Amino acid sequence: MEKRRLSFWQIWNMSFGFLGIQMGFALQNANASRILQIFGADVHELSWFWIIAPLMGLIVQPIIGHYSDKTWSRFGRRKPYFLVGAILASIGLVLMPQADIFIAFLPALWVGAGMLMIMDASFNIAMEPFRALVGDNLRTDQRTLGFSVQTALIGFGAVIGSWLPYALTNWFGVSNETTQGTVPFNLVLSFIIGAIILVVSILITVTTTKEYSPEELDSFEDDQPDLNSEHKTEKKSSLLDIFDDFKKMPATMRQLSWVQFFSWFGLFGMWVFATPAIAQHIYGLPHTDSSSGTYQDAGDWVGILFGVYNLISAFYAFALPYIAKKIGRKKTHSISLIIGGLGLLSIYIMPDKNWLILSMIGVGIAWASILAMPYAILAGSISPKKMGVYMGIFNFFIVIPQIINALIGGPLVKYAYGNHAIFALVMSGVSFLIAASLVYKVKDVDDVVQIK
Repeated sequence: MEKRRLSFWQIWNMSFGFLGIQMGFALQNANASRILQIFGADVHELSWFWIIAPLMGLIVQPIIGHYSDKTWSRFGRRKPYFLVGAILASIGLVLMPQADIFIAFLPALWVGAGMLMIMDASFNIAMEPFRALVGDNLRTDQRTLGFSVQTALIGFGAVIGSWLPYALTNWFGVSNETTQGTVPFNLVLSFIIGAIILVVSILITVTTTKEYSPEELDSFEDDQPDLNSEHKTEKKSSLLDIFDDFKKMPATMRQLSWVQFFSWFGLFGMWVFATPAIAQHIYGLPHTDSSSGTYQDAGDWVGILFGVYNLISAFYAFALPYIAKKIGRKKTHSISLIIGGLGLLSIYIMPDKNWLILSMIGVGIAWASILAMPYAILAGSISPKKMGVYMGIFNFFIVIPQIINALIGGPLVKYAYGNHAIFALVMSGVSFLIAASLVYKVKDVDDVVQIK
């Protein structure tokens, strides 16, 4: 048997839930540091709070991948995980910026960190099966398009999430003023809207997407006869199989792991330190300022900048299949990472906040490729039966660099950079350039580049 060819809109609906997931994720990325600082965290402590995010990915994604590979019910294989993850994440989104309402029981900072943990665990429950679903449902010649559409929806969702606080204040007059220890109302309302859109978008995917049955997926094994042949022998499944799968991961995954390491080390540094870096370096604020009106303006502008890079990624994602078809997936990814690295490095020399838009254009090009190309390359090297667990294991190489950055990023800012967070963004740019150089060591087993 051969997998059916899906139309563009079927692929679009299959990935539509990612719009809501990434909207929530973007609200978190652009505003979590700001919220935690409002609740009392120092700049050099931010990366320690953010360690929650990669830890949740490290723990949750392989487990969810393993069980979603083994799950089949009348609701489907991956879809039950989407829905549960969306509901839990929406609860975290609503409560994180309102953590001060629990101050009678616990410090607001602790509650805020707890809600961050709930959000991250829930995003991972929903996100990993989405990656596997593209591998499940699409033929080899449609995978790059599938991951590119997914990236475009990630971009559109992130634009909405990133721009929402700024839009509510500047277009609809919602206040962004704050008192000591209180999150401004434009952020509170943004997170509530994000929670609603997250659940609705997941429901669209759940109700419009058909999954293959286990029997159908078994028949597709013939499409990849040489992949993971050691897994073909049937045996009783166990969660401990994850460790065996890790040892037997394909060579392509091992090679991609180093590319992912430096890519996500750089991304994490940008997400954690963008707000304090731009508040200090562009707005001229001291590192101790986290409550002034100027700081809130800087935080809203960071949301705009994050929206810019996500908007660029959404449109660039549509170009990725055509570029990859002409020059290959590896070269496409490497060039994109170089452009992103130069964009991050350029933040240091930009004269004012408006010029930072140019920097974010470069970041957006890299972000689109990071979200699409490694998965398109990886999917061709693994068996359909192991798609979920290997997508989960692949997440190790996303979360481990973030954990390392979380542990060392704060001390570097405090002791090596003299509380000048801008140098954390410079380090992120260098990390992107290293990742770009490592792409060429990867073997892409089913690239469909046109050779003239």
